[in-house]
Amino acid sequence: MAAVICGSLAFDTIMNFEGRFADQILPDQLHILNVSFLVPGLRRDFGGCAGNIAYSLNALGGRALPMATVGSDGADYVERLRTLGIGTEFIREVADSYTAQAMIMTDRDNNQITAFHPGAMQQAHISRIEARSDIRLGIVAPDGREAMVQHAAQFKAAGIPFVFDPGQGLPMFDGKELAQFVDQADWVVVNDYEGKMLSDRTGWDSAAISRRVKGLVVTLGADGCEVWTGGASVHVPAVTPTAIVDPTGCGDAWRGGLLYGLEQGWDLRRCAELGNRVGALKIACRGPQNYSIDRSQIGL
Repeated sequence: MAAVICGSLAFDTIMNFEGRFADQILPDQLHILNVSFLVPGLRRDFGGCAGNIAYSLNALGGRALPMATVGSDGADYVERLRTLGIGTEFIREVADSYTAQAMIMTDRDNNQITAFHPGAMQQAHISRIEARSDIRLGIVAPDGREAMVQHAAQFKAAGIPFVFDPGQGLPMFDGKELAQFVDQADWVVVNDYEGKMLSDRTGWDSAAISRRVKGLVVTLGADGCEVWTGGASVHVPAVTPTAIVDPTGCGDAWRGGLLYGLEQGWDLRRCAELGNRVGALKIACRGPQNYSIDRSQIGL
């Protein structure tokens, strides 16, 4: 069975700043902020949340179908996905547009500053979700605003269970819109910052949100995650990685583990445990799609 992954395909330009952002930014001078960071390390990777989640799910043995748009410069990315065995039937090219681009700068404490050009992603709503016998699951990850709204409604109409994962797209929506997403979704995944914003805008705390869906997960970075079901939570500890090299794409790697577990019919805690193991593998490698998974080493 397959999972449709709605979100971005992007090229990531990743830069490493050897200092700390906090040492370069004066809090009382933010109104006249003018800073420059020397970044000795720079590379360009395949990224975007749909591509990263699909990579993770595919590496675990699941069947990923990313639904995304690329620009006229995206042919190499699409071909790479095909080479990996990831389905590309829901990827559309938008002429006269660039594929989405993320410029990510990471400091020595793994804090990140990101600039994002959406490009073709803004036309992601041109693809529609329809009921299909081989599609068992979906996720609405950060994407064009209209695409997130339409794809959530289309998953619901098609009777396909899905995860609402607003990520950095969350600020685009007001409380009423976010409440509608929650009520359409089967599961909600946010990090701790996004979770606070989601609660502030909807007026629902984590317990209340978890009563409206099958489950809510709040990821906590190095502290693991909280799994909420029926108004109660359990803490799922993080997995200690062999090395901390690059956090870019760790959340997406985690979500691939979540989707794999949901496809298998696991309970949400077990899905989160797998996500934590996959995230630990990813953070030990540079780039969002350069790690490998030995299924036997993570209990599969």
